[in-house]
Amino acid sequence: MNQRALFAAAAATVLSSALLNMAPAAAQDMGKDMSKEKCYGIAKAGQNDCANLSGSHSCAGQAKTDMSKDEWKYVAKGTCKQMSGLSSDEAKMSMTKKM
Repeated sequence: MNQRALFAAAAATVLSSALLNMAPAAAQDMGKDMSKEKCYGIAKAGQNDCANLSGSHSCAGQAKTDMSKDEWKYVAKGTCKQMSGLSSDEAKMSMTKKM
């Protein structure tokens, strides 16, 4: 293999590797908020999706009580109100009223 062909092959490998590594992150960011939204106050104990508003934990599945207003789950966009859930802003307001 001559030097020019070797360099072209190496450059193509590096570029394709970089593009493949970037693609999942870009796809994740694009689809992240498109079809789902955080819905507060609907998670049952142990079924929350991530950290709560009060900061007492930072992982999924650590909710201690059912329907706590500071715990959330991802739901299909537009369905939170049908489940009597709260938006992020509404949940934050209800948390500040308690304090």
